[in-house]
Amino acid sequence: MITKLLRSGSLSKRIAFLYSGLFILTFGTLIVVATGGIERYAAGMISDEMRSNAKAFEKLLELESKNMSAASEILASDFGFREAVALGDKPTIESALVSLKNRLDVPNAFIMTLAGDTIGLQDALTNSDTDSLWLALDEGADSGLIKINEQYHGVVASPVEAPDLFGWLVVGKPLDQAEMAQLSELAPIELTATVVERSNLSAALQSSIDSQIEISEKGDRILYRTSGLPALSSNHQPVLLLRYSLSEALSAYRPITWILISLSLAGLLVIIGAGWLLAKGITRPIAKLDKAAQLIRAGQRKKVTINSSDEIGRLAESFNQMVDAIVEREDEISHIALHDALTGLPNRKYFKDHLESAMKKCSDTNLVAAFYLDLDNFKSVNDTLGHPVGDALLKTVAARMEEVLDGLLLARLGGDEFAILVDGAPSSDDITLLAERLDRSFGKRFTVAGHEMPSTSSIGIAVAPHDGTTSEDLMKNADLALYKAKNEGKSCYRFFEKGMDEQAQKRRQMELDLKLAIEEGQFELHYQPLYDAHLEKISGFEALIRWNHPDRGLVPPVNFIPLAEETGLIVPIGEWVIQEACRQASQWPEDIRIAINVSPVQFRSTGLRAVLLQALSRYGLAPERLELEITESLLIENVEDTLKVLHGLRAIGVRIALDDFGTGFSSLSYLRSFPFDKIKIDRSFVVDILQDKSCADIVQAIIGLAAALGMETIAEGVEEQEQVDMLLQRGCNNIQGYLISRPINGVSATDFLEQASQSNRNRKTA
Repeated sequence: MITKLLRSGSLSKRIAFLYSGLFILTFGTLIVVATGGIERYAAGMISDEMRSNAKAFEKLLELESKNMSAASEILASDFGFREAVALGDKPTIESALVSLKNRLDVPNAFIMTLAGDTIGLQDALTNSDTDSLWLALDEGADSGLIKINEQYHGVVASPVEAPDLFGWLVVGKPLDQAEMAQLSELAPIELTATVVERSNLSAALQSSIDSQIEISEKGDRILYRTSGLPALSSNHQPVLLLRYSLSEALSAYRPITWILISLSLAGLLVIIGAGWLLAKGITRPIAKLDKAAQLIRAGQRKKVTINSSDEIGRLAESFNQMVDAIVEREDEISHIALHDALTGLPNRKYFKDHLESAMKKCSDTNLVAAFYLDLDNFKSVNDTLGHPVGDALLKTVAARMEEVLDGLLLARLGGDEFAILVDGAPSSDDITLLAERLDRSFGKRFTVAGHEMPSTSSIGIAVAPHDGTTSEDLMKNADLALYKAKNEGKSCYRFFEKGMDEQAQKRRQMELDLKLAIEEGQFELHYQPLYDAHLEKISGFEALIRWNHPDRGLVPPVNFIPLAEETGLIVPIGEWVIQEACRQASQWPEDIRIAINVSPVQFRSTGLRAVLLQALSRYGLAPERLELEITESLLIENVEDTLKVLHGLRAIGVRIALDDFGTGFSSLSYLRSFPFDKIKIDRSFVVDILQDKSCADIVQAIIGLAAALGMETIAEGVEEQEQVDMLLQRGCNNIQGYLISRPINGVSATDFLEQASQSNRNRKTA
């Protein structure tokens, strides 16, 4: 039949037959190719969507964790709640937990104590899960998944410190069917999400964690994606399982195939030639889409140009929109990964990457410098004006530095730390000029949220290749130079010098030794007598800390107190001093006072009043027998807060003394405003009181001022009887110094008291 037609004498029949056969063959092939291309494109797009949705699910779970973490951290840092946990006040704890659960709309919020017990947990938690959770929290974990009542919960944990660690506040939200369904609704494709135990998955799924796999189920193509989730229990391995029916998704593209077939039939009925051109017109854009889809799959950002308004044109438009969305999403992710959210500046990773690139080109004539900056006393801004003002100050400071740097790379490393990269400086003089210009820029006050405030900066500078040949060395040395700038008075810049690394190692070792000293109780107190010349008797002792180092012997306070204040270790050390001094004083007669020096860092800590009350109550010491000595530096920072704390201490009966008066910035207005009981005249005036008339006049003025304000005075550093005579003539009756006694240990102090008491009795008898 076909041969007969081909040999037919009718040319129109032969042409019609040949073109019809060619048309049918071509369009049949086109339909197969187009369908395959569309399916490959759809499968690739669905695969990309699954990958994106897996990230979105993980991001949503992370955001929920952050929301719960923010609320739990606020409660964990609340003083009243920490006090309740420290005291084991279960009613208060459970009331706070109920409030937290209502606020976060979560069913579980409880306390995990250091002993491994739970407070406020309503649901069941197995013993092994409890132990595993405790171990994870003890190792520093703060978020993840656990099983409560055989149901996975996303939980966050915040340490409860008062100031020592008493336990953890744990908040959990169930990842039940309703929660996962709610998350699934946020996805642009209809998928199902569940959290399952890894061991419950099939072998194929277990071998494809954090990847995608296609599995045939009852003839349907099913696409799975699995993602491992962090667990707070070593007993479980939670996995996020996303399921999407690829067969159902691809069925949506079948109408395109029917459209192609219909066009083919219509072209065959109308004109063979038009059908041929139509076939060619369809294959070209399909090929473009297929090629573009393959390029995108290979990582390239390829768009297609198709000038038509039919289905292919709309498909191409959707394809191009998808490419734009992918580019935008990738750019946004890249920007977030490399920039600071608060200031918009590059972050540490961005800075380090550019520094590494610059280091490859540095030489003696093409210097590379790393600047490390740290805002001086920034913590006091957050403490007094709040974190929003602190954040606003950071943005204002960043904007001013950008003006000064004129295009140089400025990055925020975190907190109040910034870094600057100088790439290609011809000489060190240019780097010095930049440092001076930057330092001067902080001379002008900053206006933030209606507050006008000074904010100086300490700057450390390291210059390659002299100060390091790798980015790690240069950043470490810049940090060491910054530490030197802060130690030398702040508000200055310092270049890295050889030997700083050794100093840093010694400082680090000293810090480790201090921590060990706290744990092993290597400290002891010595006591220097305070003598009342008017009553001719010992009126008290000043407690002075000493460190019995196992290798270096007795270490004086001047060698370790500054480091303790800088690292915050002064707070536990100061608490021990208060407890030990009160214990010792409780063994002395009731008319003997004990004076304790309080560090500014310890004074600003929130737990000072509680520590004092606990020590006084524990050892039955009358509050008026305890005298706290503070320095003048406290009087010029946070005046309102300082005054509030001082009045609070006076309210419980504790006496307050102003130490080293005359050497700082105190003024008459401070003495009138603050509730001092005593003023200590600094030894620098006492030592020269016999030889220097100006010192004698200053001492006279201080004594007169204190008397007018109803305050006692005590002179420290007295070593000669002539000094005592002159002080008594000027009205100062309280004496402290080597003339009376050097600092002595507790046993010797008790013996000293007994001898002094016996001497007084003998004198009265005589």
